[in-house]
Amino acid sequence: MNIKLKFLIIGLSLSNLLTIQIANAQVRLPQLISDGMVLQRDTKIKIWGWASPGEKITVKFNHHTYKSNTEATGHWSVLLPAIKAGGPYDMDLSASNRITVHDILIGDVWFCSGQSNMVLPMERVKEKYPEEIAKADFPQIRNFFIPTVSDVSRIHDDPPPGKWEAANPQNVPGFGAATYFFAKQLYAKYHVPIGIINSSVGGTPIQAWISEEGIKPVSQYADRLTMLKDTSFFNNILRKDAERKQLDNKPSKLTDKGLTGPKKWFDTAYVAEGWHNFWLPGYWADQGIRGLNGVVWFRREIDVPASMTGKPAKLYMGRIVDADEAYVNGVLVGNITYQYPPRRYDVPTGLLKPGKNIIVIRITNTAGKGGFVPDKHYVLTTGLENIDLRGDWQYKVGEVFPPKTRADNYSFFSAQNEPTGLYNTMVAPAVNYAIKGILWYQGEANTAKPDEYEQLMSALIRDWRDKWREGNIPFIYAQLPGFMEVDYSPEESKWAQLREAQLKTLSIANTAMAVAIDAGEWNDIHPLDKKDVGDRMALAAEKIAYGDTALVSSGPIYQAAKIEGNKIVITFSSTGSRLVVKGGGELNQFAIADETGKYVWANAIIKDNTVIVWNDDVAHPLYVRYAWADNPEGANLYNKEGLPASPFTTDTR
Repeated sequence: MNIKLKFLIIGLSLSNLLTIQIANAQVRLPQLISDGMVLQRDTKIKIWGWASPGEKITVKFNHHTYKSNTEATGHWSVLLPAIKAGGPYDMDLSASNRITVHDILIGDVWFCSGQSNMVLPMERVKEKYPEEIAKADFPQIRNFFIPTVSDVSRIHDDPPPGKWEAANPQNVPGFGAATYFFAKQLYAKYHVPIGIINSSVGGTPIQAWISEEGIKPVSQYADRLTMLKDTSFFNNILRKDAERKQLDNKPSKLTDKGLTGPKKWFDTAYVAEGWHNFWLPGYWADQGIRGLNGVVWFRREIDVPASMTGKPAKLYMGRIVDADEAYVNGVLVGNITYQYPPRRYDVPTGLLKPGKNIIVIRITNTAGKGGFVPDKHYVLTTGLENIDLRGDWQYKVGEVFPPKTRADNYSFFSAQNEPTGLYNTMVAPAVNYAIKGILWYQGEANTAKPDEYEQLMSALIRDWRDKWREGNIPFIYAQLPGFMEVDYSPEESKWAQLREAQLKTLSIANTAMAVAIDAGEWNDIHPLDKKDVGDRMALAAEKIAYGDTALVSSGPIYQAAKIEGNKIVITFSSTGSRLVVKGGGELNQFAIADETGKYVWANAIIKDNTVIVWNDDVAHPLYVRYAWADNPEGANLYNKEGLPASPFTTDTR
């Protein structure tokens, strides 16, 4: 080898080695410790990070200096003393490099977790609360949203990149709606900075949020985790998934007649022939298309006045099951690939014209009832003028999917649905961060197995308190709201069973539940009323986290039942000033049963701040239920302070 080349290679190698060593030596902070953060007041604060083993770290904060040496593992930490609410501060960290963290506030930090109703952003409720977004000017309310990542194989030391954002009209649409209203109410009362760490993932079960140690008492999920830790078993799952995905990714022949004919069905030059009548909103299974999974096209001709043209418009198509593409005068104005988001599509200036205009919606559905969800917003609007889109439309089937086989129903492995899958990645990286308390809004994904939920909820609370090492930190959770069709006779309900499990969780010290039975929508698993939920969680926090013990923070909670002849007398805690019937009239949604266990509707009256329940045809009653249904419409037992009673059953069989 040429001697010059040899020395060049050696020089480059040394240079690269030096570069690597310097890079490794760089002090690094976790995502949560960053510009704009809120640190917990009145408690010791841990600041931590990573650097090369043996690296000396200096932290300067609030006129004090703290030093640390990096451990052999690369971790370092310092402990700041308790600090009163205030700020903003800067924090300087130095080793072989220097980092400055700016605009730090000291206040109260809440770790907020769960599934979609916890993460549902203000953007999704902007039509319901437009003033809230426009007037969101609270620089001391800050939100850190942890991006979704899941892993059952190991604990992560840091979440994916994120940032602290202050509440203003530009940022607040990305805040979780329930958490924003929660933070706003606390800030208005206590005038201290509020930090929200939102770590939530839609559609996920509670067991995914519990650690390996925490899940051990729940045998069925502990056993599942043991299986997943078997490398051979886990690799076999991944191999099958890869094979299935390869099959699914094979290009398929386009057979939708609406896209393969001489004229596409959204084209304004297309002549509609052989189309059938359809009343919108509604599902096609209820209007002449039985058992169809596939593609169905819908169209309507509307007359647009000249006053609505020459300006931007908005097309609201409610909610659609499942995927859709929306066309106005042959132009695609929007599409969404799954059923839950509201359809709010921008119609650009110049697309609408005076007189005849054509709206076409192409819907693809693979399971359940496809179509347009009732009781939603279906309108074309410029803001000043509206065209109601409910009513007569036309439809035509573009494609029929073949019946599914067992292989078609293959369920792919998803770490975010497995025990520890989200704890490892979205909780564990935050347990060093001091907090005031925890908010939890979850349960929908566990309604298929409600009998498990009380044990799982207890396991999660115990687990998280153990991991944060701050004692019995306040744990506040939302009870499931009403959802799905109304039953007009007493029925069994898995949603009611899960609410009962949530109610029983109140037996755990320093917990509180926000009843949300009146904040649901029969046709939407993501109801828009997040203000009542957030406000009620804030009331609970005011009592158990801030010590306002005189506050009425909950609606009536079932306490005891006493049988007196053919009547049962129910007593409650949290009655506030007194029990009331919201709106006046008669109490609804009480049912009674004897030893047969068959429930019938009951009479119920409030007397001496108790509720007396009876049915003249039930001579020897044993059990009472209240609001025991998926969607107990008309449940109207409240306290005078305006908070609803929790659903309950006295039947402990």
